[in-house]
Amino acid sequence: MRLVGVGVGPGDPEMLTLAALREMREADTVYVPVLAPDEQGRAEAVVRAHLGSDERVQRLVFALADPVDGPQERRRRHWDDAAEAVAKRLRDQGGTVVFATLGDPAVYSTFSYLAAAVAELLTEVEIVTVPGITAMQATASQAGIALTEGSEQLTVIPMLRDVTALREALRARGTVVAYKGGRRLGELREAIDDCGALDRSVYAEHLGTPDARVLPLAEVSDVDDAPYLSTVVVLPPRGGRGEQW
Repeated sequence: MRLVGVGVGPGDPEMLTLAALREMREADTVYVPVLAPDEQGRAEAVVRAHLGSDERVQRLVFALADPVDGPQERRRRHWDDAAEAVAKRLRDQGGTVVFATLGDPAVYSTFSYLAAAVAELLTEVEIVTVPGITAMQATASQAGIALTEGSEQLTVIPMLRDVTALREALRARGTVVAYKGGRRLGELREAIDDCGALDRSVYAEHLGTPDARVLPLAEVSDVDDAPYLSTVVVLPPRGGRGEQW
């Protein structure tokens, strides 16, 4: 019995690794996270681009858009229900089950919660992960920037509560990546501007899809309509080649 968390990248089917594609093709069941049973998510779109209408692909409903600073009952219920479904599938039929997750399964992924719950229900299961390309890497690629140079630090912050951690990270003058900041994009941009870093900031949304946008944060006018899964990269001050702040 194997449960494999496969990172499918930011949303572009061409950014799926060969290892991820092999696991999906060889799996007995491929689960994809969705917000509703009748709604295709971005991870499923990537999987379907390679597996087509394969009946092995099945949906698991999660409260993916629920804020972590609110009530957690619904999120936990979906985690438990999904874990029960996966454990039952493995218990009844064995084999390999893949769970496809956007980005990388080790970076703010629903897979970590699912894997922990399944392991409690089915202690003999083998948990495996296949890394995927992250949103910050895709953002840097499309913006034509280097995430880090020399001795610069890289700090990744999920913007799920407030901007306090962001302001502290910006004062350290390394590269700062803000994930899931759509609901607080106006506040996020204000904090970046206060630190004098707005001209070094890049905004990205809907990566890997036809609706993708990657542009300077200063040029984003619709801050109140930003999607939850948005990414902001703030670069540190840099001089000439190899001259960091």
